[in-house]
Amino acid sequence: MASLGRRRGVPVNRERAVMAATECYIVHEIYNGENAQEQFEYELEQALEAQYRYIVIEPTRIGDETARWVAVGNCLHKTAVLSGAACLLTPLALPAEYSRYVALPAGALSLACATLYGISWQFDPCCKYQVEYDSQKLSRLPLHTLTSSSPVVLVRRDDVHRKRLHNTIALAALVYCAKKIYELYAV
Repeated sequence: MASLGRRRGVPVNRERAVMAATECYIVHEIYNGENAQEQFEYELEQALEAQYRYIVIEPTRIGDETARWVAVGNCLHKTAVLSGAACLLTPLALPAEYSRYVALPAGALSLACATLYGISWQFDPCCKYQVEYDSQKLSRLPLHTLTSSSPVVLVRRDDVHRKRLHNTIALAALVYCAKKIYELYAV
């Protein structure tokens, strides 16, 4: 049941794909002793460092914490990009005498978010992962072996382009803000 892929005309198998053991790691919710939570955290850390393509987190507490951590990183990234874009585009939309009241705070926010992301998330192995919600992609994972009804599934994605994007926009916003501050105080 192979058909041609939409974009490149490459043969694609539309049947349920069999996943290699090296692509998916499952942090099972098995309580062995009183420090089970620490064991779950250790397993997750090992899976992140081993760079599995998919990581399924069964324990609810660790799964929720990880999903929140990823969401905060995403929020910082999006805030850095959008506020930086607002900083750079405001002078085009507003009169010159009013644009600095929007552009300067937006530029400062962009720089702050990009800096915080760089300090807190850049070297964290979790920043390479996103939470997967697509049921079609989730159906290819071996979720039938789980005891939890709502596991958190992380998928590894390349984040080089997103880091370049928010760093470039934040840097451009910094240059614009420095120029505007110089113009305000030099005159």
